Amino acid sequence: MINALSARLGGGQTYLMNLLRCIPARKELEVSILGPNSLRASIEQVDLRWLLPSWPVENPLIRTIWERCRLPGILQELGADVLFCPGGVVATPAPQGCKVVTMFRNMIPFDCVQRERYPLGYMRVRNWLLERSMLRSMLRADLVIFVSQFAKQVIERRAPGQIRRSAVIPHGVGPEFRLADAPAARPPWLPREDYLLYVSTFDVYKAQVQVVREFALLKRRRMGQEKLILVGSDSQNPQYAQAVRDEIHNLGLEGHVIIPGLIPYRELPALYQHAAVNIFATESENCPNILLEAMAAGRPVVCSSFPPMPEFGGDAVSYFNPRTPSDLATKVSQVLDDPSFSHSLGEKAAARASNYNWETAASSTWKILQSLRPKECQVE
Repeated sequence: MINALSARLGGGQTYLMNLLRCIPARKELEVSILGPNSLRASIEQVDLRWLLPSWPVENPLIRTIWERCRLPGILQELGADVLFCPGGVVATPAPQGCKVVTMFRNMIPFDCVQRERYPLGYMRVRNWLLERSMLRSMLRADLVIFVSQFAKQVIERRAPGQIRRSAVIPHGVGPEFRLADAPAARPPWLPREDYLLYVSTFDVYKAQVQVVREFALLKRRRMGQEKLILVGSDSQNPQYAQAVRDEIHNLGLEGHVIIPGLIPYRELPALYQHAAVNIFATESENCPNILLEAMAAGRPVVCSSFPPMPEFGGDAVSYFNPRTPSDLATKVSQVLDDPSFSHSLGEKAAARASNYNWETAASSTWKILQSLRPKECQVE
């Protein structure tokens, strides 16, 4: 059984949609999904067993109570061999004979520097609680799936020798993000001028305020007409999103910085493919899906040097330190002012991104999940 109740948007749903689309030959293999209707509507597989609690599990506290009190009985009734909780928190005491697998996908609860950047309140408390519940889940699980070597090292330093079994399986990139013979059609709302693109949820560790400041410096240094486009949801941290807008106003960049809000996922490939430069400025990640998708577009990428970004970008992107003033402006200027360098960087980015695909990620995941089942139940 896969517990996907917490996968209601973003990377969590993207991961599960690709995992479920790549289920291996199903002889003697039954997959049950605990998941929201929004996820079910995105999955083409019609022969999956979908379960949805009658409780209002959108509320995290109620969901935890349901998972602790009701889910064990359901697992027992189904005769489940494996419970997979990709959200990172396992609240369910699994019945005897049922192996438990979890994933480590959210780095912020384990990043003390970033945690302290949030004001005292809900987010501070949430991350403090998540750190403890996620670590406890990993220590109790029969298998932990990490999505980067860096993530594995973080937990091994925190709990040396205490993880029973682990595997590193990075996420993939969908074929729609890879540049074909020509870029996808340019969306009509984009500016006529070249643009710099940064796709990411607005939050303190995503460094949009710093990006805006560096863009202002870039405009003072050169005569280019490029715009800056910041794509992403502002619902997770509306206070920070407002701080970004205030910075744009204070620097006199209205009309030069475009914030279109959250763009449908299917429209992102075209944005990446038409950008003069794709920027990825985050200071804390686990597996940087956005970086991989931007690289696959075949356009030059200027990226944060914080780990694990170099693990994925290698020598195919240009790195900068988000905390070093003028570093981003310098690196972007180098790309914009050297067409040969820009072209070479884009080609290398696309080539390196080809190493990451969802078919490989899903196949590796199903294989290791299958290895936990009793031998007589394993699919050849």
